Amino acid sequence: MEEIDRAIVAALTTDGRMSYTDLAEKVGLSVSAAHQRVRRLEQRGILQGYAARVDYPAIGLPMTAFVAIRPLDPSQPDDAPERLASLPEIESCYSVAGEDFYVLLVRVGTPADLERLLQKIRQAANVITRTTVVLSTPYEGRPPRVGA
Repeated sequence: MEEIDRAIVAALTTDGRMSYTDLAEKVGLSVSAAHQRVRRLEQRGILQGYAARVDYPAIGLPMTAFVAIRPLDPSQPDDAPERLASLPEIESCYSVAGEDFYVLLVRVGTPADLERLLQKIRQAANVITRTTVVLSTPYEGRPPRVGA
């Protein structure tokens, strides 16, 4: 990836709503050249979309937790992500190395909501869970280091 493309990616990960005029000025291109480069980065799958950052407590989801799961019977099909996909409280599902098979990032309103969600996860995917509740988030969603 060219250095100018790295600069575009860095700028857009900091502010995905940046106008093409501001982006062009920031990376030293014309507006049309910046637009063309962004379109190519999107076509190549480097830029995969744009999203809003959400203040979860403000929308009634102040509790964040990581739920590690592993199957009760490891000989059964590895289909936990599919079985859990319908649970909206699960924001992300990460396949991991180590003792656990997956780690889920979940957001809920109360400890009771978390308890109910854990029951749903165990029943739906036939798994053992290990939960870590987030106490605070010093930072999250930092832009990636876009280096050579």
